Amino acid sequence: MTAVIEVRNLTKRYRDTLALDDVSFDIERDTIYGFLGRNGAGKTTAMSILTAQNFATSGTVRVFGEHPYENARVLSRLCFVRESQKYPDDATPLHAFAAARLFFPNWDQDFANALIADFQLPVKTRIKKLSRGQLSAVGVIIGLAARAEVTFFDEPYLGLDAVARQIFYDRLLADYAEHPRTVLLSSHLIDEVANLIERVLVIDQGRIVMDETTEDARDKATNLVGDAEAVEPFISGREVIHRESLGRVTSVTFLGALSAAERAEAQAAGLDLAPVSLQQLIVRSTQHSPASAPASTEEVAR
Repeated sequence: MTAVIEVRNLTKRYRDTLALDDVSFDIERDTIYGFLGRNGAGKTTAMSILTAQNFATSGTVRVFGEHPYENARVLSRLCFVRESQKYPDDATPLHAFAAARLFFPNWDQDFANALIADFQLPVKTRIKKLSRGQLSAVGVIIGLAARAEVTFFDEPYLGLDAVARQIFYDRLLADYAEHPRTVLLSSHLIDEVANLIERVLVIDQGRIVMDETTEDARDKATNLVGDAEAVEPFISGREVIHRESLGRVTSVTFLGALSAAERAEAQAAGLDLAPVSLQQLIVRSTQHSPASAPASTEEVAR
């Protein structure tokens, strides 16, 4: 696969706070990424640097092989939809979409109109009068209808109800199938987006702790449930990322998989092998990832 973004040894420091700590990764062309992590992990800082809205302390970023800062050739091919997007006080959604149509060369007005209907968005109401969910719909519509070669969605659907979020997921997948592009989807709703994303990029305390295909990530961990004494032999020498007990019954999640022989032995011992969801894996992994300084103060609430 061809990398459209290359990040090498990226560090961002805010005074005494280390937001990104020597981060390196590639973003491949025509792939939907889940850019996942806890509040304050460094996601927004990383995306703002990749889209030239922030500056790195050290390290390099190349987008389409070029430096993105003040580079119109690069920036016209990127779309960054963020939850905290600001608009002029008198702006309406129609104004926002008109501006987007001028900036993004692949803008599809018919698709935008269909999305406006899907989200039942009052396009002539001033944006500052919109509900949080309606404001999120404005960003989602821009991110989808722009059809930029690389689109960043930074928690764009906060405030959308379950029906509206599903509309977003459905429209994203359907349009991606017809118009492939690179999408980075930052979300706390990991179970909801798990079936959308093809690759998982997890950041925790400013460091990348997982960079895997979604399929490989799901195979990284195993959960065993049963009598505590029966469980112990199967986890000896393995990295346990979660354990909880109730009486004699223990549930243990560990990295790695059991062989076919071990699975048969575990079942013979009365143990249950339960699937580990992507959300469970990421939650457990970020709980136990190597310690480092906290992320930037601008992201503490994100």
